[in-house]
Amino acid sequence: MAVDWSGDKGPGQRKKIWAGVWTSFPRGKTMGGDVTLEGGRTRDELSDWLVALSQKTPRMVVGFDFIFSYPAWFLAEHGVESAIEFWHSVASGQGEQWLHPECMDHRFWGKPKKKPFEFCGDQMHRMMRRTDMEVKIVAQIADPAKAERVLGIAPKSPFQIGGSGSVGTGSLRGIPYLLRLREAGFSVWPFDRPTFPMVVEMYSRLMTGRVHKSSEIARTAYLARRRVESPAFAGLSRTVLSKARASEDAFDALVSCLVMTEHRAEFPDLRQADDPVYAVEGQTWTPGVGR
Repeated sequence: MAVDWSGDKGPGQRKKIWAGVWTSFPRGKTMGGDVTLEGGRTRDELSDWLVALSQKTPRMVVGFDFIFSYPAWFLAEHGVESAIEFWHSVASGQGEQWLHPECMDHRFWGKPKKKPFEFCGDQMHRMMRRTDMEVKIVAQIADPAKAERVLGIAPKSPFQIGGSGSVGTGSLRGIPYLLRLREAGFSVWPFDRPTFPMVVEMYSRLMTGRVHKSSEIARTAYLARRRVESPAFAGLSRTVLSKARASEDAFDALVSCLVMTEHRAEFPDLRQADDPVYAVEGQTWTPGVGR
């Protein structure tokens, strides 16, 4: 399952949160399974739904499109030694304090607040985690094929909480649900020893590659091209395709779900982080990352 997340505080959650779901089925037309697109839930309702599903189908993997932790230096500054400890701090109200328009910590920025000077120029790396630098910046990707997939895709910082493409709001309002799912029996990679059911962090833009996602015309053309190129897309139902054409969020969830499904054999081989940086900051799942 791939969840296109939202940090919306109001009713917009029901419109913006989508889940692409692949379920193994002997006669399924998509990589030996069936694909659905689920929308209309709030964050609370989605969390409850995932827990209920895990009780019926424990062998499941859920990819969330938000950042699971912050740079190690920021956690150390706040006196926390682990991502789990940081999650508890965020869930206890610290996250909403950082999101408040009158927050005194100027490092949380976004329209109308400008990026702080300390995150500009040769200090840009400070607003990113190691995994963000590794998978989202073309200059540091040695594999030309992977570089092509992220060409033109700007990295996003968890400190950006406003403006186009900001991920900080969704992350700070998503982190408390990692605790909820973990308490319900999910392992959260790479912080826990990976067992099913499992949660991973993903980046939907990396899954889709270059496409003008906000344009329905572009989404329609992308899906039409992929239906010719890939058996996975060719087997999608008209209902699923219609939803993905009509909504950018549903589109992201669908494509991310298919990428995860194509590489589903990799999830049982993922390992808990032994690198101290990944153990605190987390790691974005991409195909081949666990090899």
